Amino acid sequence: MKIQVITLFPDMFAGVLASSMLWKAQDRGIVSYEMINLRDFGLGPRKQVDDTPYGGGDGMLLKPEPLVAAIEQAKQANPSAKVILPTPRGELYRQSAAKRLAAESPGLIIICPRYEGYDERITKWVDESFCIGSYVLTGGELPAMVIIDSIVRLLPGVLGGERSAEIESFQDDDKTIEFPQYTRPEVFQGMRVPEVLLSGHHADIEAWRQANSGGPPVVT
Repeated sequence: MKIQVITLFPDMFAGVLASSMLWKAQDRGIVSYEMINLRDFGLGPRKQVDDTPYGGGDGMLLKPEPLVAAIEQAKQANPSAKVILPTPRGELYRQSAAKRLAAESPGLIIICPRYEGYDERITKWVDESFCIGSYVLTGGELPAMVIIDSIVRLLPGVLGGERSAEIESFQDDDKTIEFPQYTRPEVFQGMRVPEVLLSGHHADIEAWRQANSGGPPVVT
């Protein structure tokens, strides 16, 4: 999968994409990343990418010309890639969307809005819009990282165990939360591992895990 990110702050992604599973996926040739600096498509000698909104109001909006030019360049590199826009007006981002994009998309082009937002006309070039939660961020870079991480980890060959992604929280979106887990020592500051997990009785262990999928209480 080829993932291209259109952003005014490409350096924000360096540490994230060069660490942990995201780096391993790239190192193994499962995914490639490319940062597209929106400023390169700015207008005039000052490389302008924003302007004041029609109708008045505070803040600046990203102009359509640089954004569309950046999208079209990214599309030339990967014509079948889906264009993703993180925005409060988008559909709530869920695990089902991550699974679908990981399974179906040969590539992604993710736009990172900034300032007060973007000219609405760019949505003509957008395939899907997502909101990652009901809170305000300074730009689309962090949502883009969330989307990238959630998708890349699902690509075949990225996670270690074959069923690693199947038993996690939110596999059916909001219905299931993964059961609590424990490791050594058996007793830590007076708190014991539930006895059933030490029993070696697989049916009982599975029943305990099923009973505790979804959050508290922990049945001991």
